[in-house]
Order: sequence, then structure tokens, then C-alpha cells
Amino acid sequence: MALITAAEVINRAFTNANTDTSLIKSTFIEISELNHIRPVLGEDLYNEILTQSLGTLTALNSVLLENYIKDYLAFCVKFEVLPDISYNTTSQGVVENLADFTNPVSEKKLAFLRTETYRKADTFKKKMVEYLVDNHSDYPLWVNETSGGVIKKFGIITY
Repeated sequence: MALITAAEVINRAFTNANTDTSLIKSTFIEISELNHIRPVLGEDLYNEILTQSLGTLTALNSVLLENYIKDYLAFCVKFEVLPDISYNTTSQGVVENLADFTNPVSEKKLAFLRTETYRKADTFKKKMVEYLVDNHSDYPLWVNETSGGVIKKFGIITY
């Protein structure tokens, strides 16, 4: 199960609330969690929150998820999904998604939008890390990489 729904992604990160939720596949959410959330939270805290989200979150993990993780994750998902929303892979090849009375943006403008989306995600990432630093005793599974703690990433332990 994912930490956020497609509807929550649209509500938190998209300007157009009428964006079709089917454009945000569960795989984009999973990619975003694995590429962006798990490295920041660390494997242990990420797995704890993911496991608890299937049932009942602790009060502390609920605050972290609802007030910090979901904002960051929503913009990470938007960052990951933007190219697929703009372009579509069909039996005819890669085509631009066009509706009546719309003009496609250039690749340069799409790159700018992705950069801006990533910048917004990074702002929420910093806010989340500040919260974890300020409340580190409440999250013993989280290891602050800048505090000289032991870190386990991808099966490798670093000091």
C-alpha cells in the first residue's frame, strides 16, 4: 500500500483539481517513495510507517505522515509523472497528449516545470528533515546523516 493516493497528490501538488486521477499510476507513487522518501527517512523508519499505514499509525508517525511526508511525496510524484502526462506511448510511438483548445508546451518549458516542481518538493523535504531533527528523540529509527550517525543505505553501512 502506498503512503499517498492519487487524489491526495492532485489535491496537494496540482493546480488543476480536475486532473484525472488515472494519470497517476500506483507505480509512479511507488517510484517516488523509493527514490525520494525512503532515502530521507531511512529504511527502518520508512518500513515502520509503511507497515503501520496498513493498519493504525502511531500518533507520532501520523503527524509525520500527514503534515510532512505527504506534502513532500505529492510534489515528488508530480515530478515523476509530468513527462508521462505530457507525452503518451502508443502503438504509433511517442505522441503529445493534446485536447481541444490546448497548446503543448515546449521541451524547455516542460523541463522548467519539472525543475520548479522539484524545487517545491525540496522545500517540503527540508521542512520534514527540520521536523525530524527537532523531534529526533521521538523517531529513534531515523538517523540524521549530518549528525555523524550510522547509516544503512541499500544494504551498506556507513559511518
